[in-house]
Amino acid sequence: MLFSALSEPSRFQIVELLRDKPRPVGEIADTLHIRQPQASKHLRVLADAGIVDVRQNAQQRIYSLQQQPFEELDQWLSSYRKIWNARLDRLEEYMDKLQGKEKHDRTK
Repeated sequence: MLFSALSEPSRFQIVELLRDKPRPVGEIADTLHIRQPQASKHLRVLADAGIVDVRQNAQQRIYSLQQQPFEELDQWLSSYRKIWNARLDRLEEYMDKLQGKEKHDRTK
């Protein structure tokens, strides 16, 4: 659900905005140059996915990012990072061997 919610460009931009600080829906709409009902619809999808939280402050609804979904995403991605780092290390070793052989061949 996280990827689905973030796959829409406006929702992704909202998340990027909220990285800095919590913001009211009106400020989000103004910054993204969209109507407030559109912003509210996107924020509802993000809230349903557990990505944002909302609190009421008088007449304003203030949205902020939830930490947990991003921590879970980071944990999931860490297994792939380990795989890719190991592959890149092997590639680096291979390239070092090739360069060493190439230097050795040139000195002959």
